[in-house]
Amino acid sequence: MKRVLCFGDSNTWGYDPASQDRFDRDVRWPGVLRNTIGVGYEVIEEGLNGRTTVWDDPIEGYKCGKDYLIPCLETHRPLDLVIIMLGTNDLKKRFSLSAFDIAQGIGVLIRIVHQSAAGRVGAAPRVLLLAPPPVAKLTYFDQMFEGAEAKSQKLGLYYRQVAEEFGCAFLDTAAIILSSDLDGIHFEAAEHRKLGEAVAQRVVQLI
Repeated sequence: MKRVLCFGDSNTWGYDPASQDRFDRDVRWPGVLRNTIGVGYEVIEEGLNGRTTVWDDPIEGYKCGKDYLIPCLETHRPLDLVIIMLGTNDLKKRFSLSAFDIAQGIGVLIRIVHQSAAGRVGAAPRVLLLAPPPVAKLTYFDQMFEGAEAKSQKLGLYYRQVAEEFGCAFLDTAAIILSSDLDGIHFEAAEHRKLGEAVAQRVVQLI
């Protein structure tokens, strides 16, 4: 049984921009991945609303991806693949980060996985890095994410560079899906399906 960890934020958790509740397990993209990829794979969902790459959130707290990644890897080992899709919450105005700095935070997470023994027989699992799609028209998140639209357009470029630096697989989700105009941040059900199916193709290639 191949084991795949999906490590992300509210878009991995399955936040519905229409209801502001959670999509059912078969609607959110890790569930689509699980159903598409079929037998022989176990897909583990580790999505958290508000999760950042490496930054402590002074308002929401307990959102730093770096702090949780090591115990998460240890909890779910052995793993064959770790899929990381983070960075959207790093665009919040309170962090004042550039797209370059956000990508550097992603690099820290990749390094943690590569230096872990969370794979088979004490090796490190492989990494598939997903660049989140650009932020769309912001509605009720407009103050929290002020200025995020322009910076989010550059994430794919810098994430690709980080993936090349660390020698990990990469997928720019901007070529596949769009963020919803309902709030500018989250994915609607149809986009979850497209993303899950595209990720399934990459997973089969990788492991």
